Amino acid sequence: MSEKKYTKDHEWVSIQDEVATMGITNHAQESLGDIVFVELPEIGKLVQAGDQVGVIESVKAASEIYSPVSGKIKEVNNELINTPQLINTDPENSGWYIKINIKKTDELNNLLSFNQYKKIIY
Repeated sequence: MSEKKYTKDHEWVSIQDEVATMGITNHAQESLGDIVFVELPEIGKLVQAGDQVGVIESVKAASEIYSPVSGKIKEVNNELINTPQLINTDPENSGWYIKINIKKTDELNNLLSFNQYKKIIY
């Protein structure tokens, strides 16, 4: 995978062959606490950058998930339905949320590097 990019809303995105794999950051899962439920979007759904694509619920709160890029949802991580705790144990790898076929690659320029993201959370 390529270098990860981040959003101010605590999502990460990794691009490979114009497919964006995304999820929530470790910082976000630590803030939420124990994840108990995940609502995933439909495969094939067209989304714009900033659109809500799902919900993650924890023992503390519910949090909306927003798409960092525009495109068509190619795949969802169905493992999260039965094992939402994957987001707690490995949020930036096996706890990925969705994969999107990117429509506008220039939107990637709006995302943050890891160092820029670190400045937001620390």
